[in-house]
Amino acid sequence: MKTDYKISSIEILSLKKVKSFNLNEDIYFENVSIDSRKLTPNSLFVAVKGENFDGHDFLSSAVNNGASGLIVNKNFVEEATKFGVPVFAVKDTLIAFGELAAIYRLKLKAKVIGITGSNGKTTTKDILSSILANAGKVVHTEANNNNHIGVPLTIFNAGLDTDYLVLELGTNHFGEISYTAKIAQPDLGLITLIGDSHLEYLKNRRGVLKEKRALLDVTAKRKGTVFINSEDALLSQIKDEFKKTVTFGFDEISDVKAKFLRLDAQARSLIKIESSKFKFECTLPLLGEENAKNFLAAIAVLTQCGIKKEDVISSVSKLKPPKGRLNLSVRGTTAIIDDTYNANPNSMKSAIKVINAFELFNHKIAVLGDMFELGNEAEKAHKKLAKSLLKTNVEFVLLIGEKMKLLYQELKPTKIKVVYFGERESLCLFLKELTTDNSVFLFKGSRGMKMEQFIPCLIVREN
Repeated sequence: MKTDYKISSIEILSLKKVKSFNLNEDIYFENVSIDSRKLTPNSLFVAVKGENFDGHDFLSSAVNNGASGLIVNKNFVEEATKFGVPVFAVKDTLIAFGELAAIYRLKLKAKVIGITGSNGKTTTKDILSSILANAGKVVHTEANNNNHIGVPLTIFNAGLDTDYLVLELGTNHFGEISYTAKIAQPDLGLITLIGDSHLEYLKNRRGVLKEKRALLDVTAKRKGTVFINSEDALLSQIKDEFKKTVTFGFDEISDVKAKFLRLDAQARSLIKIESSKFKFECTLPLLGEENAKNFLAAIAVLTQCGIKKEDVISSVSKLKPPKGRLNLSVRGTTAIIDDTYNANPNSMKSAIKVINAFELFNHKIAVLGDMFELGNEAEKAHKKLAKSLLKTNVEFVLLIGEKMKLLYQELKPTKIKVVYFGERESLCLFLKELTTDNSVFLFKGSRGMKMEQFIPCLIVREN
C-alpha cells in the first residue's frame, strides 16, 4: 500500500460536487502545487485564479513540467481533458485547494503552530522556526504567504517527515482567520497582541479580537494549547474561556515571564527569561523592546515543544529580523533602520522608540509614509504620532503621503524640524543632498508606500 503521497484520487473525489475525467484507476500524487513552474513528476496542479494570474492559462505548461493530474473549474473541462491526464472538475478551485490542504494536514505528524496578531507575528514566527531547527525538521510560512492561498500552500510544503509546521495567519477582513485556522488545525495557537490594525474593515480593537481569536477557538476545539499575552487587556479578558493556556508577559504572574533589563547603544534588548522550563539572560540581536516581546512569545511556545534550554540559548545569537522589519545597517558614522515592510499605529510608535534609543550617533532623522487600512481612525492615528515623536530626541522628520499632511501640521509649530513632500522624486532628491554623518535614519510606512525605495537615495560617505 502506498504511503508516501500527499493526495490521492480517492481523496479528491471526496470533495463536494467533484467530477473526474480521464481517470481509469486510483492514482497518488506526491506533490500538490498552484505554480506550473515548480512542478515535479507525479504532481497535482490546481488551477487557482488569483488577483494577478489564472492557473487555467498554464495547463499546458503544468503538464509539460510534470503534472499527472489537474484540478480545474468545471467550465475548463473541455480544454483540460485534451492533455490526456486525469482531470478533476470543481466549482471553485481555490476552495478545493484549501479542502485538500485540510485533508493533508491531518496526515502530518508534525506539531502545527499557528500565529497571528496585529504586530510581531512574522518576527515571532521566524524566531520560533530558527530555534526549532535545532530540534527537528521545520517548515514555516515564507514571504507573505499567510492568507487563504498561502496557508494551504505552506501546509503542502511540509513533508510527512516534518517535525514542526509554523504557520502565520494574516487577515484584513472578518472570517479569514476562521477559514485558514480550520484548514491548519493548530496544536498550538498564539496571538501576539491586539492592536489598531486593518481598522478599515475590522472597525476597532474588539473587531480585531473577534477576528483573531478564531485561531484560539479552533486550537482549543482540537484540545490544543493557546498562548495568552498577559499584558494585552483584551486577550487577558478571554483567558478563562480556554482550558489549556500558557500565559506570557513582562510581569510576575505569567507562566512564562521576562524582565527587561536595558537597551544597549544599538537599541538591542538585554532580558531575563523565567519559566518552569527555561531560565536565562540574553542580549537579543534584534532592535527594540517590541522584539523582546516577540522573543518572549516565541519562548512561551517553545516551552511546549520539547526543546532543550541549551538549544534555545545557542540559537539566540543567530537570530535575524525579517526583511524590512527593523533591519539595521551601519556604514561608517551612518546607521539606517529599515522598517518599511508595513506600518500601523503600534508598529510606528515602536519604531520611533527604537530610533530614540539608538545612541551610537547623535542625529536622528525619521522618514515616514502613510499608514493604510485605518478606516475612520486614520486621521487621529496620524496626528497622534506627533506626541510619540515629541517624547524623543528625533530632530528631523521627512514626510510623504496624503495622511502625513496631518502629522506635518501637528509638528510644524514644535521643536522638531519637519518637511512634507508631495512628490516621491522631491523626497529622493532631498535625501541625496542630506548630510548623513553621525546620523541614524528610520524609514517606515505601509506596504503601499514603498518606503524602501527611498533608502538608496541616501548617499552615505564613509570615512
